[in-house]
Amino acid sequence: MKKSIAILVLFLSLASCKTAQKAVVAEGNAEEEKAVKEIIDGHYKNVKIFKTLAVKASVDYKDKKTKQSVSADIRIKKDETILVSVRFLGITMAKAIITPTRVSYYEKINGTYFDGNYAALSKWLGTELDFTKVQNMLLGDAIYDLSKGKYAASLENGQHKLQSMDRSAISKTFLFEGANYFLKKEVIAQAGQEPRTLNIQYPAYKEYPKGILPAQIKIEAEQKDIVNIGIEYNTVTFDENLTFPYEVPDGFQQIFIED
Repeated sequence: MKKSIAILVLFLSLASCKTAQKAVVAEGNAEEEKAVKEIIDGHYKNVKIFKTLAVKASVDYKDKKTKQSVSADIRIKKDETILVSVRFLGITMAKAIITPTRVSYYEKINGTYFDGNYAALSKWLGTELDFTKVQNMLLGDAIYDLSKGKYAASLENGQHKLQSMDRSAISKTFLFEGANYFLKKEVIAQAGQEPRTLNIQYPAYKEYPKGILPAQIKIEAEQKDIVNIGIEYNTVTFDENLTFPYEVPDGFQQIFIED
């Protein structure tokens, strides 16, 4: 239970003008192959121009032992801070704060907290993380900087596919729809003695004045065990004067992760 809560909180945190919910953005099939650069440029034209973002989301979590549904408040100060509060029946059960240099979370069921770096956390969760990757995941952007890799382009089931060509143990696959190059799926797989896979899917997007964001995110992480997380964005607001309150309650026990 302790690890499942940590994974849930940290994958959520791995999404002043109030904005009403918008309609789902229409998408299109990819009917002909495009050059790698055209696909990458098209994806990065979908910019999000904001200073702060607040999301109220519904979350479903499942592993081989646990299945639960919770609500989550996600606050983002772009490129600086992500704060996630996980609630069950209106009660805050866990919080996480992430900055480019720090990862910290606490959970009330076991009365524990973690405060450390990405290296230790990545090893524990089975997925290499940093602040930019978590922020990109929540915004519907490719978690890796596509301009820095070498890729081959093709068509797959009506979507543009980029497959990494780097000489690396990590395989990266990205699929984009044809109308706006929205990211539909990314799969990061690492072979070796401890193989692991991260599969992120974006079934739909919604348009807001500040940019187009995912309406849903589906995450499957596999390293020995399989963890599934479904996130649905219920309400979204931009550029409010947000605060990021975070303090570990007194008496909680610190846990350490070997890096």
